[in-house]
Amino acid sequence: MMTRRLTHLLQTIFVLTLLTTTAVQAQYSYKIAKLKYNGGGDWYANKTSIPNLIKFCNTNLRMNIFPEEDIVEVGSPELFSYPFVHMTGHGNVVFTDAEAQNLRRYLMSGGFLHIDDNYGLDKFIRREMKKVFPELTFIELPYNHPVYHQKFNFTNGLPKVHEHEGKAPQGFGLIWEGRLVCFYSYECDLGNGWEDQSVYNDPEEARQQALRMGANLLQYSTTAY
Repeated sequence: MMTRRLTHLLQTIFVLTLLTTTAVQAQYSYKIAKLKYNGGGDWYANKTSIPNLIKFCNTNLRMNIFPEEDIVEVGSPELFSYPFVHMTGHGNVVFTDAEAQNLRRYLMSGGFLHIDDNYGLDKFIRREMKKVFPELTFIELPYNHPVYHQKFNFTNGLPKVHEHEGKAPQGFGLIWEGRLVCFYSYECDLGNGWEDQSVYNDPEEARQQALRMGANLLQYSTTAY
């Protein structure tokens, strides 16, 4: 009898928790996610970056994004639940054929992927994105592209957050049927700039510039089409 009552109590608590969580999430327009991939690269880098970007966008652009990031795998059907997915890391990336096809369908159906090279990602992500879009090549976006002129204007393209090899930051894109479906920030470290100030002790203006550019990406991806 006691075991039966305890089981019933636990089931009740679970249902109430689920209902409460659903009700809280219903207050927000949508959620965004970080992409989990295989290959050994640290997809989980920059743990405070996405929540900080969400807070910035909700405050400054009056967006209504759920305040915590989700984690979504490349091959998961849940990928289609997010209008904006962020990918970062320093190392190797491997997409299976099924994962590449799933990501392709996601991007072709209206999704948006932001890839942020956290230094060391470049040669791997270029290889793997060719599996996703064999017919496309990353092109450097001109400074007059709308992604640089949303809420905030970046007349000289991406801001420089961290130095690696003294290279200028570059913003590359994959364009499918006239639509920018993937933005790739290189030699920039946007995600590092979104982190808590205590992580890298970056100047506040550098952090603000990074957050503003991130806000442009989110605004573009959710309103441009």
